Amino acid sequence: MQLVLASRSPRRRELLALTGLPFRVVVPRTDETQRPGEPPEAYARRLSQEKAGAAAAMLDERALVLAADTIVVDGSDVLGKPADAGEARAMLRRLRGRTHHVMTGLTLLDTATGRRRTELAISPVPMREYTDEEIEAYIASGDPFDKAGAYGIQNHGFHPAEGFAHCFSNVMGLPLCHVTRMLRDSGLPPPVDVAAACEQALGYRCPLFEDVLAGRA
Repeated sequence: MQLVLASRSPRRRELLALTGLPFRVVVPRTDETQRPGEPPEAYARRLSQEKAGAAAAMLDERALVLAADTIVVDGSDVLGKPADAGEARAMLRRLRGRTHHVMTGLTLLDTATGRRRTELAISPVPMREYTDEEIEAYIASGDPFDKAGAYGIQNHGFHPAEGFAHCFSNVMGLPLCHVTRMLRDSGLPPPVDVAAACEQALGYRCPLFEDVLAGRA
């Protein structure tokens, strides 16, 4: 069965490649506007479902379509990608020294049967007390502008998080153990040890991969 990733994100492509499964990329067009009063959890789930459906409509052959949408949530507010340096600065100052949450809605859609499975991965992200000077240097690097919340947890120069102990790949945009579990349950198990591949690639010892793979988290 063909696996299709419904995303333009290069980070998601790199992460999905760690499963050892061949896949191709389809980039659907969807309206990513949050609805009035829509809770963040429902928003992330809905967007992943809409992306999967839009991508499936572009295909002529049977496939498993994987779609994801990752949002940064502080309190009840969803922080998107900053439009300019001022927005990036405001977001980074807001998150500094506090814990927020990153949520990824995941949908796996079988185009032949219409079977759709959606999950939500939520990771708490404690941010360190970086300085204003570090914020300015990070903004000058250009890295914040294509990232929700104006930061990349994987950026070694800025290293925004401190004491993080959850799913690293989720904060990057694709929680790989959740994906592995969904693929396995849909009849397309990855041929490699995905948790080990993820840890090696990201240089991070994950404390919860066993629970996620077993369906306990």
